[in-house]
Amino acid sequence: MKSRLLAGVVAVLLAIVGAVLVVTYAQGADQRAVKDLDPVGVLVVTKAVPAGATVDTVKASVALEQVPGTAVAKSALDTLDESAGKVAAADLVPGEQLLAEKLVAPEDLQTSGSVKVPAGLQEVSFQLEPQRVVGGRLQPGDHVGIFITMRSGGIEPKPENETTQLSIHKVLVTAVQRAPETAAKPAPSASAGAEPNPRDVNLPTGSLMITVAVNDINAAKIVFASEMTDFSSIWLSREPLDAEDNGPRVMIRPDVYK
Repeated sequence: MKSRLLAGVVAVLLAIVGAVLVVTYAQGADQRAVKDLDPVGVLVVTKAVPAGATVDTVKASVALEQVPGTAVAKSALDTLDESAGKVAAADLVPGEQLLAEKLVAPEDLQTSGSVKVPAGLQEVSFQLEPQRVVGGRLQPGDHVGIFITMRSGGIEPKPENETTQLSIHKVLVTAVQRAPETAAKPAPSASAGAEPNPRDVNLPTGSLMITVAVNDINAAKIVFASEMTDFSSIWLSREPLDAEDNGPRVMIRPDVYK
């Protein structure tokens, strides 16, 4: 009986030792593989950063990692010592290398990325909060749908009704401007051993100035909705050129539940 018990204990110990050896060998193999590829230290984004974020916010959202030399971009940064005063030129996503061109002076962010206005159209600008601009993720060259909401007077038979309509389809965005963010306040220190929240992302703050190319009639609609803020408002969707268009429809309260 004792011999069988002893044999069982020995078998368990051998299994544990074997598992440890396998894991150790695998980890060593990964390290040897990286070493053979001439690793280079570069800054890699660890937490999403919105366009316009200050370099202080960027610094708190990147980490120096060893990357195989063949996979390092030519303009990848390994330090932010020479980037004081700059802001993120575009949204930064976890896993990407931080490139020098992704950090620009605030005044360059204000004017960069404009696209050519198609012949026959004119540009008009309006200011909206990030939640009305696809979370602030629009870029010049995108196409948007422009929803206009009227608090009254949208339909003649029932002028007292609130109404919403996707009034202008597939509008070309020619420029996106946003105010540079102020330095982010340091986050409270996490308790020892606490794991970072992988879903933690920075929400965009402040208003955005959107410039679009439209014809004269649609420009008038946008100006009217922007001016009459007590009676109307604007909301945008990203609407690619191949998005479905099921025809004009004025949405009123009873339609929401249909």
